[in-house]
Amino acid sequence: MDSGSRLFTITELAAEFDITPRAIRFYEDMGLLSPAREGRNRVYTHRDRTRLKLTLRGKRLGLSLQEIKQLVDMYDAAGADTAPQLKAFLEVLAQHRRQLEQQLEDIEVTLEEISQHEERCRALLAQR
Repeated sequence: MDSGSRLFTITELAAEFDITPRAIRFYEDMGLLSPAREGRNRVYTHRDRTRLKLTLRGKRLGLSLQEIKQLVDMYDAAGADTAPQLKAFLEVLAQHRRQLEQQLEDIEVTLEEISQHEERCRALLAQR
C-alpha cells in the first residue's frame, strides 16, 4: 500500500495535529473533510489529511473557515494549474495583512494613550 492510499483514524489525525477528535468532527460538519466509514468508524484518506493540514494552517493565519474552505476546495480542483489558487490566496493574505497592520496601529495608539495616563497618574502621585 503506497502512502497515498493509507487510511487514517480520527485518533491518529487528532494525535498527529494535536487537536481533539471533536475539532475534526467540526471540520467535517463545515464540509472541509469527508471521511469514509468502515463500520461505525470514520476513516480518512491522504486527501482528508492534506485538507486538515491546510485548514489548520489557514486558522493559524487567521483565515475564516469560509475562506479556508474556498481555498482548500480550489486546491482540490486546481490539479496541475495552481495559478488561480495562488492568486486567490495572495489576495486573502493581502487582506489579512492590511487587517493586522490596522490592528497593530490601533494597539500602538492605545499603548501610547496608556503611557500618557500612567505618566499623568505618577505626576499626580508625586504632587501629594
